[in-house]
Amino acid sequence: MNNRDSQVAKIRKGFINVLVHIFLGILAFIWILPIFWIILTSFRAEQGSYVNTFFPKAYTWANYIKLFTDRNVLNFPQMFMNTLIIAIFSCIVSTFFVLSVSYCMSRLRFKLRKPYMNMAMILTLFPGIMSMVAIYYILKALGLSEGSMIRVALVMVYSGGAGLGFYIAKGFFDTIPKSMDEAALLDGANKWQIFTRITIPLSKPIIIYTVMTAFIGPWVDFIFAKVICRANSQYFTVAIGLWNMLQKEYIHDWYTCFAAGAVCVSIPIAILFVYMQQFYVEGMSGAVKG
Repeated sequence: MNNRDSQVAKIRKGFINVLVHIFLGILAFIWILPIFWIILTSFRAEQGSYVNTFFPKAYTWANYIKLFTDRNVLNFPQMFMNTLIIAIFSCIVSTFFVLSVSYCMSRLRFKLRKPYMNMAMILTLFPGIMSMVAIYYILKALGLSEGSMIRVALVMVYSGGAGLGFYIAKGFFDTIPKSMDEAALLDGANKWQIFTRITIPLSKPIIIYTVMTAFIGPWVDFIFAKVICRANSQYFTVAIGLWNMLQKEYIHDWYTCFAAGAVCVSIPIAILFVYMQQFYVEGMSGAVKG
């Protein structure tokens, strides 16, 4: 009887596993299908946004060539470089802000610590778009809304409030034993040395998470970039460029280039993720050993 019950349980478990894998397979198919369609469309030879078939009738590299060579209407290479510069500098500044504030909230004790944490949590409940008009007029008053200063303005916008998003990194820092800090203090280390030589090497997973989010935010943002850039086309980001490709006057000639641009935009993020993955694994193994 026990053997029969175990066989029934094994069959039931196998049946459930099959259903779970089928369900996950369907979800994976739904998730991959739009990406696969964008890639196919980027190689499509037919112009226009409306076609009758899922698979292109003819394939070509002309869409990618036009995307990077045709600079009379939409200068995509310049938009790509603008976005890359803004995203890199915003990522560096934002990561420094987040890690610094997170370490202070986790390790230091001062009078206004809890009120600040409560205030930060309340402020993060409001979407950043609510402050968009006020931020624009502040930047305009400071002379940062025209010319080459637009890039500086965007970096300031994307990284200025990054310190408020310290809760996730703080939670990670809280898991690092404080006894390590105390031992370092006894050995003569100061707070900065403890932060840079002990806490940071043990915090590679959360650093990678912070870097990824700090880079992706400016890379894909459209609203703030559109408001600050306005009609200054030479400072447009890729999000604005891709949006312009779908405008009424451009969509027929640039729709397939839009798909090619969407593929190109995803490449830096994919490269960053693949490159940072190795440090994530090393950080996890180092934390376990510690």
